[in-house]
Amino acid sequence: MNPSVRALNVVLGPGSTAHRHAVNPAQQPTNGPRSDDLAPGFRPQPSWNLVNNGGPTIAQLTFVNCYVGASGGYSSDDMRQIDAALSRAMSDPDLQSVIEQYFEGETVTSKMLPSVVHEMSLPATVYKDFAEALAKQLHDAGVLGDADPSQSVINIMLPPGIVLCDDFSPSHTPAAAERAEHERRRGGVIKIDPDDAASSKAGLGGYHGGIHLGGASCYYAIGVYSEGDNGIVAFDQPWKNVVATFYHELNEARTDAAVEDVNATGNGHLLGWYSQTGQGEIGDLPINAAGDISLVFKEVELADGSGTVPIQLMWSNAACGPAAAAHVAAAMASTG
Repeated sequence: MNPSVRALNVVLGPGSTAHRHAVNPAQQPTNGPRSDDLAPGFRPQPSWNLVNNGGPTIAQLTFVNCYVGASGGYSSDDMRQIDAALSRAMSDPDLQSVIEQYFEGETVTSKMLPSVVHEMSLPATVYKDFAEALAKQLHDAGVLGDADPSQSVINIMLPPGIVLCDDFSPSHTPAAAERAEHERRRGGVIKIDPDDAASSKAGLGGYHGGIHLGGASCYYAIGVYSEGDNGIVAFDQPWKNVVATFYHELNEARTDAAVEDVNATGNGHLLGWYSQTGQGEIGDLPINAAGDISLVFKEVELADGSGTVPIQLMWSNAACGPAAAAHVAAAMASTG
């Protein structure tokens, strides 16, 4: 990856205003061998496959859902359905088989901690500096319990009506020692026009990042309650959109944990699994390959037959495209 180009860590609605203004090289579909696991509507694109740059990844993931904002922002029914669906999706054997490709020789697990309701006042628009301060606040409040922050993700779930922006707030002034990194990060902000950064009003669903606590890393994901003209509306109920957004972010965080450090330092060696053509992370590639939101945002059957979960398909190197499972052992063995 060219270190002068932003490493994508956002989830954008296919064809949305924000997606059209993001770094998105031309598609290069092929007519090569088609895996039975490739999702309908796609052709294999082996040139897009993810490569391991050696940066941090998370094989044994712990995560916690934190519902933030004023009292009653999230209904108890929404929280119950989000928690149940996200826990099941992150531990489903078929869905997990796609992720296991990128952890050869490691045991891949996912554990969801009890969710947290964190009552607080939120601004109408949440900027990146606020998100990072909130991640630290939640960590310091003990939402991860005894879990290792460097092997965990704090999910910050914004309530209905709150807008998320890819930029830093206009009043944010970094410390002198952080100014060079701050300017590098600001240089990669997705702009709709020179004065307008991408927000959830333009198709941004969420993003993942990391903060530093002394010498340790703490990872987080943040996403909006997608409904109406806010976020990525792919399903018939907003809670399903929330699940799909965080499924995207959790799987990107576990395969490319330190992406925000890449954007801060320009050091591409901190990347984990990232497309060799610069198309993005494991969740970005399916979006970039899709012209239709319904091709990648799906309700899929769970392996145990107990029902469906709303997710966004992830990229499978074995299938050379988006897939809900990676059953081909020979193909999986050649991923490395």
